[in-house]
Amino acid sequence: MRIRPAAVADAQAASAVRVTSITELCEADHHGDPGVLSRWLADKTPAALAARIASGGVFVAEVAGQLVGVGEFSLAGLASGQGRITLNYVAPAARFRGISRAMLLRLEAELAARGCTEGLLTATATATRFYLAAGWRPAGPPRQGRWIVGHPMRKRLG
Repeated sequence: MRIRPAAVADAQAASAVRVTSITELCEADHHGDPGVLSRWLADKTPAALAARIASGGVFVAEVAGQLVGVGEFSLAGLASGQGRITLNYVAPAARFRGISRAMLLRLEAELAARGCTEGLLTATATATRFYLAAGWRPAGPPRQGRWIVGHPMRKRLG
C-alpha cells in the first residue's frame, strides 16, 4: 500500500471511492433512505473533489496501482494547535485491510508535522468504533449534521 498526496488527476477515482464507501458501507448512517443518500452524495462529484485536492491536504491510498482510499485534513478555521480530519474513506472491496488505519495515521502525522497538538473530526455512526479503537475520544454529544448524525471526536497528537 502506498499513501501519497492526491493529484487533481485522482479526482475521478477518489470520488468513486467516496461514493461507493458512503453508499455501501454507511448504511448505519443513511439507513437506506434514498433522500438522505441523495443529499449526502450531492457534492461528492469529481469536480468538487478536484477543487479540494487543488487546495491541498488530500491524500490517496493505492494498492497494486488501484486507488482504494482517500483522506483529507484541514487547519482552516480552527484554534492554534488544532487540526481537523475531514475525510477518511475506503473502497468497499478494500475494507478490513488496514487502509483506513494507515490513512488515519498519515493524516495524524501530517497534522502533527504542522504543529497541531489536537486533532478533531466528526465520525459517522459507521466509523465511530474505528476511531475509538485508534485512540480518539468523544468531544460532545452526537449532533444532526447536514445529512446524518455526526459524532464529534478529538485526540491528542504527538
